[in-house]
Amino acid sequence: MSSVYHAALAFFPKLSYRRYKKLAAYFINFEKVWTATSNDLIKSGLEPGFVQEFVNWRNQKPLDYYLDVLEKENITTVSLPDANYPKILKEITDPPHTLFIRGCLPNQSLPALAVVGTRKSTPYGKQICEDIVEPLAKQGMVIVSGMALGIDGIAHLTTIKAGGLTVAVLGSGVDRQSIYPATHRQLSEKIISSGGAVISEYPPGFTPTQYSFPERNRIIAGLSLGTLVIEAPIESGSLITAKCALDYNRDVLAIPHQATSIYGAGANNLLKMGARPITCAEDILDAFNLKNLSETTHNCSTLSLLPNEEKIISILSREPKHVDQIIKESFLDSATTNSSLTMLEMKGLLKNLGGMMYIKR
Repeated sequence: MSSVYHAALAFFPKLSYRRYKKLAAYFINFEKVWTATSNDLIKSGLEPGFVQEFVNWRNQKPLDYYLDVLEKENITTVSLPDANYPKILKEITDPPHTLFIRGCLPNQSLPALAVVGTRKSTPYGKQICEDIVEPLAKQGMVIVSGMALGIDGIAHLTTIKAGGLTVAVLGSGVDRQSIYPATHRQLSEKIISSGGAVISEYPPGFTPTQYSFPERNRIIAGLSLGTLVIEAPIESGSLITAKCALDYNRDVLAIPHQATSIYGAGANNLLKMGARPITCAEDILDAFNLKNLSETTHNCSTLSLLPNEEKIISILSREPKHVDQIIKESFLDSATTNSSLTMLEMKGLLKNLGGMMYIKR
């Protein structure tokens, strides 16, 4: 029940990580924050002006309003105290206290790589992005990016086509109406239907600002073992992600470009400062000592299955299938099918898309 209060509080835009920590240290649980007096909130260390804004906001709508918004958009949340909050993200200095999620976060045992670059990608950038991302995705590496135009979108699409998992971190809300850029709404649905996730620290309905994109870049870096800059001009936002990776003691990798390339100048500068040069997917595996990644991934997914579970897995694919069709094809009764689907979801082998639709992970 505590996660319910975390989720609703995350709708208040000014609840920073610093303020969140003060509330967490003072109150027994976050349910108390919803009934606390202004004096108690101030005693927790919050500024009086902020407290007044928060109390006014808190009194405008009941808790159920925010939960209804999440349910309507099929959005889940995960907060810092939750066991399934990404451990690697929790390690950074300023993690988001709550993430809004559409889709499913990948298994935390899978290594993740941030792949970023300019919105104005060149044919060279597109080609090298596809050449590097495709084999990594096929071997089980999760690709994290920001779903922007250009390199970000190429990285996501390449991963999906390779049958891999990808996570898009947004500077907007994750609800369909707020997806930015709007031209990537279809891409967001593909990411979700392929077993990945679209996530944000911003609540549904949030319109992106000039500040929200640099802020989301820290999450991209924080979710990943390292950040690969495909191509980037000198002033590219991708370099902010690289800086965050450095701040978090994560690896920074870059693709070499011609000395005269405007769109490769940022990546070339990173190489001058000590970033690891990358020319093929093998270089990434070497950088993170993941030579046996495909074998490890296979072993992680080789779980003990009951006969009914094996039967259901054999008829599932990446194409969504309704439970009625699963019952028909498996010749299992409804109760057995539903219990088997639940167990397979718990084992991380399938994903419930909602509406009684399932896909194989």
